[in-house]
Amino acid sequence: MADVVIWHNSKCSKSRATLDLLRERGIEPEIRDYIQDPPSTDEIIDVLQKLGLPAEQILRNKDAQELGLSEHQGDGAIIAALAEHPELIQRPIVIKGDRAVIGRPPENVLKLIG
Repeated sequence: MADVVIWHNSKCSKSRATLDLLRERGIEPEIRDYIQDPPSTDEIIDVLQKLGLPAEQILRNKDAQELGLSEHQGDGAIIAALAEHPELIQRPIVIKGDRAVIGRPPENVLKLIG
């Protein structure tokens, strides 16, 4: 298993740029296409803890509004929606051990990998 995992969406330019940045640094992460392989609610809760963020902070607001979801609905409702509609998750998320970062901008991953 890789030391670094990226929740990746190949259609997203930020996700592709983050993956390229990792590879430029000699890191070949485990790539999880979270759209095709959606995380469970437990996995989302775990990532939120590693990010140190509430659920609303990983919610793609524009996409959420299209589904009638708002950041004011509370963590439980947002986490359930993220598990059901993984396209609502900010991308990419890079995980290493007990820490994680959102790769927006891609340079955020440098905080994680050094």
